Amino acid sequence: MFDRIRRDRMRSDRPNMSDHTITTVTEADLPDLLPLMRGYCDFYEVDPSDERLLALAHALIADPERDGVQLIGREARSGRALGFATIYWSWQTLAAGRIGVMNDLYVRPDARGSGLADALILSCADRAREHGALSLVWETALDNHRAQRVYERIGARASRWLSYELPLGPTAASA
Repeated sequence: MFDRIRRDRMRSDRPNMSDHTITTVTEADLPDLLPLMRGYCDFYEVDPSDERLLALAHALIADPERDGVQLIGREARSGRALGFATIYWSWQTLAAGRIGVMNDLYVRPDARGSGLADALILSCADRAREHGALSLVWETALDNHRAQRVYERIGARASRWLSYELPLGPTAASA
């Protein structure tokens, strides 16, 4: 399915995805990644500390095969960081296999509409496929209609599941 999407994108009037580079986040990317993570948190009106955000990034850099990966999208010509995505590895009994969970997808407001969100999602799909995942899954806010249009445009479809969350309070690791 994603190969068809790539072919269709190449023929479309939308911006060229080659205007961007997508790479796996390394320690060297953290100064550029942190403001993107902060922008993502601000968008959803949450405020984890920079230390906790960096700890998350460090954990993924340390063990990408077990935990997951973060990807950073940059403008090809300037190298300016414009967005990021995070994929966590999990399993799904209903599919009887591994899945990639794209928990984070963020593009700076001034780069939205450039094709970077599409490129990040397709790169996440490629990484998940390389990791043996049967599918890439993610959630978005019910009122994030712009993101939903992107997801539908690239061929994703809404799930029939309703998400729940059980806050567990502070732990020794977060205190």
